[in-house]
Amino acid sequence: MTFFEIYIEGFLVIVAFFSLIWGISVYLKDASIVDIFWGAGFILVSAFYFLMTEMFTVRKIIVMSLVLIWGLRLSIHIMWKNMGKGEDFRYREFRKRYGEHRYWWVSYFQVFLLQGSLLWLISAPILAAQYFTKTNALNYLDYVGLAFWLIGFVFETLGDWQLARFKSNPENEGKILKSGLWKYTRHPNYFGDAMVWWGFGIISVAVGSYLPVLSSFLMTYLLVKISGVAMIEKSLKSSKPGYTEYVRTTNAFIPWFPKKHKNE
Repeated sequence: MTFFEIYIEGFLVIVAFFSLIWGISVYLKDASIVDIFWGAGFILVSAFYFLMTEMFTVRKIIVMSLVLIWGLRLSIHIMWKNMGKGEDFRYREFRKRYGEHRYWWVSYFQVFLLQGSLLWLISAPILAAQYFTKTNALNYLDYVGLAFWLIGFVFETLGDWQLARFKSNPENEGKILKSGLWKYTRHPNYFGDAMVWWGFGIISVAVGSYLPVLSSFLMTYLLVKISGVAMIEKSLKSSKPGYTEYVRTTNAFIPWFPKKHKNE
């Protein structure tokens, strides 16, 4: 099978998966369960790519393992974070806007099919890294990609853990986390997520496939401008006293040392 034949079939697998999750969400009246299955969706489609591409090479095993580790951690983290909290406020607002009698089917296109389509587009370097692998040999770009993935995974995992620990202390209610990785970037978890996907993009380049790197750009754009930094910042600036000062001293995305006040 050609690259595009497998890629299109991967889309059908993703649509079937998210359609199933949508059906469960309608029964539960909770569209936000889609967030839990974002990481799991990548595992599913990556396993499909793994089985549909020829040979069982070192690079294929590495890529599949990295997706499995990243996806499982993300899905488990979101499930634990959302447990017992009901539908996320974003989806409650959509439900209120469209009305309960309409949102059950609107959510399929607005939430599940949209996220499934984005997941499919972003998964391109995972397929490329497996499809165009012809030998067991790795090259220096593979190691660069692995380094990007590792840095990203550490930032994402450690950032989430530090934030969860901070929020678990009642004394921190209404306060802003400014220590650990959060001292150097206001969103270490989103930065880490982007780095993970740049890692996959670089591994795609390692096998001579360049176009799928656009997926790394897409994931970074989504994290910075759409579903990540921009959305969270808008909420925090209005709800957290002192957040504006945090914005002045700390980079939003790429980690760097805190800026000093002009009078210091």
